[in-house]
Amino acid sequence: MVLENKLDITESAELAKEEERISKKKALELFEKGILDSLEAGKFSSLSKIHKHLFDEIYHFAGEIRDVNLAKRNFRFAPVMYLKPALDHIDNMPQSTFEEIIEKYVEMNVAHPFREGNGRSTRIWLDLILKKELGKVVDWSKVDKEDYLLAMERSPIKSVEIKELLRQALTSDINNRVVYMKGIDASYSYEGYFIFKTEDMA
Repeated sequence: MVLENKLDITESAELAKEEERISKKKALELFEKGILDSLEAGKFSSLSKIHKHLFDEIYHFAGEIRDVNLAKRNFRFAPVMYLKPALDHIDNMPQSTFEEIIEKYVEMNVAHPFREGNGRSTRIWLDLILKKELGKVVDWSKVDKEDYLLAMERSPIKSVEIKELLRQALTSDINNRVVYMKGIDASYSYEGYFIFKTEDMA
């Protein structure tokens, strides 16, 4: 199924290619124009602005909370009916230590607030929190993609694995464009969501 898009693309491979090209261009703008530095770290409102900037040329729903229930493999992300309270809770979670920040990141991944583009926008959001609170960011070139996806999949039950994986990749090189852009790589993101109805949750 190809998501409805502003580019009128009907082939999934072509859409994925254009999505990555455009979102990387827009991510670079966020970095180089200082837009990220003007956002409040750790708030959903900031994540929404990041998402809208990345995907507004592609999707009508850019920056908007999803209105469908999503699942990946055997994991179901936060149901739509509980999504707003979940985001309010995440806004109020503490973020003064590395452990607290990653817990917040894990919760935002479980919330998965957007129809598409959650991974890329949320990794930028995570780095913004780490940068403002700890003076660090993740050097994503030091994070194995398969290890990361598996750790994220298990993180709602046990977050030790993702914490250690990301802790080992922390760097103080917070203004390095190459380090920043590596996190926008779409291959770190989940693929193949499916939509389910609320009554299917029983």
